[in-house]
Amino acid sequence: MNHSIAEVVVVGGGPVGLTAAIALASAGVETALIAMPAAATDNRTTALLASSVTALDTLGVWARCAGAAAPLRRMRLVDDTARLLRAPEVCFDAAEIGLPAFGYNIENRHLLAASESRAREIPALTFITAKAEDVATGEADVSVGLSTGARITAKLAIGADGRRSLCRSAAGIETEIRRYPQTALTFTLGHARPHQDISTEFHTESGPFTLVPLPGARSSLVFVVAPDDAPRLAALSDADLATEIERRSHSLLGKITIESGRGVFPLTAEVARHFGKKRIALVGEAAHVMPPIGAQGLNLGLRDAATISELVVAARRDGDDVGAQDLTARYEHMRRADVTSRSLAVDLLNRSLLSDFLPLQGARGFGLYLLDRIGPLRRAVMREGVAPAASQPRLMRGEAL
Repeated sequence: MNHSIAEVVVVGGGPVGLTAAIALASAGVETALIAMPAAATDNRTTALLASSVTALDTLGVWARCAGAAAPLRRMRLVDDTARLLRAPEVCFDAAEIGLPAFGYNIENRHLLAASESRAREIPALTFITAKAEDVATGEADVSVGLSTGARITAKLAIGADGRRSLCRSAAGIETEIRRYPQTALTFTLGHARPHQDISTEFHTESGPFTLVPLPGARSSLVFVVAPDDAPRLAALSDADLATEIERRSHSLLGKITIESGRGVFPLTAEVARHFGKKRIALVGEAAHVMPPIGAQGLNLGLRDAATISELVVAARRDGDDVGAQDLTARYEHMRRADVTSRSLAVDLLNRSLLSDFLPLQGARGFGLYLLDRIGPLRRAVMREGVAPAASQPRLMRGEAL
């Protein structure tokens, strides 16, 4: 059996795992990244907030894929319900807080290709194409068995291996799950009218219907519906589905065409009870799963990656054990408030759409009215949404580790 040793092993080659590996290896930490090739049929997109773009730019990734991303310069919230108490339309403009854009929307395949290209350039990063089969923790190290029969031993394992995380199971970490009576449908669209770099979120009785710009006359759509409606909508022909989307979007973008690749998945929220334990640190969906509302999921994961990388680099510089319990405990402390607050905000917004309770509908409408009318409040909310004040790792501030 082949046996290799690294300082840190990262399990999972999605955007979060790649970001952690690139950040660590760029700072000279001997890192092994275990990842299977990305699925060729992955048509998902990600809205990266400005602070996430800053981190990717600092790591030398963003310049490789910026041309495939569309800026999100304005965001519109439209109450498309038929309820008695409806919220006013609210528009947020990035220029109001001195930014060219709140962030950028990009197809995951472009982001992954740019990240992998950068990862393969870094001498301290060993890229291992294999499946992680098992993870074993010990007092002094952690090891990962591979589908090739090889084994990697390190001081710390970073679990970036998704919602069914092998690393999380090995650490004995349980999760708390919240299931919603909703299903999300995701599509990529072509359209006749320009989106003008505006993301529009229609709030309906079944959940958000969100159009997010892509380069050219294209947008991604996250369409949240009741579970009973999902099979019917998913089974529609491209022409019939395009007609349905055009109707629900009030012809905002003109004639719609449907591109290949449709996603259908039940809405759930899942948060690990610990983010670090037994020489394992969890990042991304291994630590928390968010509904696709408010562009929080991957951006939270990138802040996870930036935070654990910053802690590891600092510990190594001081000659400390990079997998010690006090380091994973500090990581837990630094990330918990950010994840909890974002989870609660997304949950409250979603439940306020589903609820028939008039006081809750009124509270939501009044809150949006205040955002529309009070400039300082609106600007504070925009700044916090783009770059949360309590959770800005160095990479998100444009500082190398």
